[in-house]
Amino acid sequence: MAKESIERAVVLLSGGLDSATVLAMARDQGFECHTLSVDYGQRHRSELEASRRLSESLGARSHRVVSVDLRAIGGSALTDDIDVPTEMGEGIPVTYVPARNTLMLALALGHAEVQAARHLFIGVNAVDYSGYPDCRPQFIAAFEDLCSLATKAGDEGQRFEIHTPLIHLSKAEIIRQGTALGVNYADTISCYQADEQGRACGVCDSCRLRKAGFEDAGIKDPTRYV
Repeated sequence: MAKESIERAVVLLSGGLDSATVLAMARDQGFECHTLSVDYGQRHRSELEASRRLSESLGARSHRVVSVDLRAIGGSALTDDIDVPTEMGEGIPVTYVPARNTLMLALALGHAEVQAARHLFIGVNAVDYSGYPDCRPQFIAAFEDLCSLATKAGDEGQRFEIHTPLIHLSKAEIIRQGTALGVNYADTISCYQADEQGRACGVCDSCRLRKAGFEDAGIKDPTRYV
């Protein structure tokens, strides 16, 4: 249902399947969307160009890219000289990027305060995910509390809300909802090691989850593979 008055929202947009769906959902709910992508030194940098295209095609009012080089910290297969795994392992995988969602939400919060937006959207998921601790509902709830304590707007009594519309959905459910909202998933890049043309490897953890999602949804996978 569309909102009675237009409210602004900052939507974290990686260029992947999940965040594109979140943008479509936020737009469908009547928000004026301002997308934010983070260039953190990730090896799958073609997703940044995908985020720009998606922001435009899905009707965002503005799009911004913020650069923070997490390669200086490393510790992840996405930001360090560590091979991206092609087999499922136990525990938190090496594709986990330390403090990534904390950093991204902090940047989105700052952008929201400047934009006079009180809504933040992020595509975290606690069902079909890779075991990342910063995708859990407890983390989102804790960060939402932080928003009120760490901002001028919060100190003045305004409340920020973090929207996580995918958090309890399976990948197939996400794909079905996004398809119904007009998301062109051929424009999205989910692969952890996509090449410069945006072609997916087909074997990393993210590619496997994406492939299975399209299969379970009964929708043809439009991903371009190497």
